Amino acid sequence: MSQDKKVINKILFSRAQIVAFGFALVILTGTLLLMLPISSKTGEVTGFLDSLFTSTSATCVTGLVIADTYTHWSLFGQIVILCLIQIGGLGVVTITAMLYMLTRKRMSINMRALIQESIFSSGMNGVVRMLRKIVVRVFIIEGIGAILLCIRFIPELGIIKGTYYGIFHSVSAFCNAGFDILGFKGEYSSLTSYMNDPLVLYTIMGLIVVGGLGFLVWDDILTKKFRFKKFALHTKIVLVSTIVLIASGTVLYIIFERNNTFADMSAPQAIMSGMFASITPRTAGMNSVDLNLMSQPSKMLTCFLMFIGGNSGSTAGGIKTTTLVIMTVYVFSHIFGRSGVHIGKRRISEENINQASLVLWLNVMLVSVATLIISAIQNVNIGSLMLEVFSAMGTVGLSSGLTRELLPVSQVVIILLMFIGRIGTVTFAVSFKVRKKTPLITYPVEHVNVG
Repeated sequence: MSQDKKVINKILFSRAQIVAFGFALVILTGTLLLMLPISSKTGEVTGFLDSLFTSTSATCVTGLVIADTYTHWSLFGQIVILCLIQIGGLGVVTITAMLYMLTRKRMSINMRALIQESIFSSGMNGVVRMLRKIVVRVFIIEGIGAILLCIRFIPELGIIKGTYYGIFHSVSAFCNAGFDILGFKGEYSSLTSYMNDPLVLYTIMGLIVVGGLGFLVWDDILTKKFRFKKFALHTKIVLVSTIVLIASGTVLYIIFERNNTFADMSAPQAIMSGMFASITPRTAGMNSVDLNLMSQPSKMLTCFLMFIGGNSGSTAGGIKTTTLVIMTVYVFSHIFGRSGVHIGKRRISEENINQASLVLWLNVMLVSVATLIISAIQNVNIGSLMLEVFSAMGTVGLSSGLTRELLPVSQVVIILLMFIGRIGTVTFAVSFKVRKKTPLITYPVEHVNVG
């Protein structure tokens, strides 16, 4: 076993605990800051649970809100939320490593292993250099997005306010957070006032997609000079599945909404709105069309896309596209009697298959249990509730408005879902384990009838 593997195995469970504790600490700090009178526009103290919900939603880059971000929070409160979004998007380990680099402190082998795990690198060699490139690229992409959005916001709001709006929405979109400060156009309106604005919508879509691809995918694309055949299998799976999901989602939304919310749109507008509706559930949470007005098939499609989410090692949530692809190929391989799981002339390891099945099962179980608990606590529309639960678990932020009607206990359930969805279901599960137990004996195998 290599030295890298030994170190990773040694800190695996402590790493999960560090990530969980780190996010919890950031959330608690954000909660305390949002409770300050200076954080609200009225100058009053915001309650602990409402502040906790908002802080969790921002840190876990979700976007579900108890109160409209523009209407309720002051400039100070909005900046706190923006900082939480940036921290949550990059990840606690990445932010900690950035502080190490800024203070020029030498990183321990354990810290390097943590970075390797957080960015899904294959080895510890060059992880600091990789992390530095990731951070620089993040700020460059967010800067480009902000400049493009400023072209629209500055003429409308003025230089200072327009620049601030450009930065806020660029960071929110890239980090797949779903927060907006456009409440002056109507509370909880999101981007509906820009539904016919290609500059705003395509910029937001571009930021969401790039943020959801994953840091290693960017590096692979740039290193291999956009030569698809030379890409790693992970990159190929991510790119193909992303294109397929966006394209198929766009077509389905156009079909489902052609006589509904898209009825009065031209063909280019319908394509733009369909694409936006297809991209934002994975997992940004902004919407250009009122979700309440969408048809039932569209809402079900939205739940499906929210459950899938983005890609591993990105700012997005959900079970991830790699999990979907691996489990889909696994099912069809067994149906057609093929040996093993093969993608692109490569065999997928048993470890990857087991991890994908674990992620899928844990997410299904958590969504089901949360839906059951909330529906038992209060009488709500089951369709709206499922949309809310899928949105929280996938760290999306899309809502039909049920968030504001949730009872305190239901809010706590949603808070837990957002937290688990951001740090990852497997990470959350293993964070409770102190160490790996090796069985002293192996029991005999017995056949069980299945299916």
